[in-house]
Amino acid sequence: METKKREKPCCAAEALRRIRRIEVGGVIVGLAMLDDAFQDVIDRGIAGVTAINDELMRQIKIYNYIPKEAEPLYRAALLREYRNKVKG
Repeated sequence: METKKREKPCCAAEALRRIRRIEVGGVIVGLAMLDDAFQDVIDRGIAGVTAINDELMRQIKIYNYIPKEAEPLYRAALLREYRNKVKG
């Protein structure tokens, strides 16, 4: 499956609006393009915890540095935030 192409932010202010803060392992981090990744997973109808988590990690890694040793913490945090988005 292919991810739809996203527009690059036009300016610094727009780039800042695309950063969302979440808690990862007890630390607040900012992730770029998180809401876009969530919406893409929703739009594509991806189902199942593993498939959702794999796709979110794949997309988030495009725009953010995720240390290998922290990936389990990011996976848990992304799934938690995704579930909150889908419920809300």
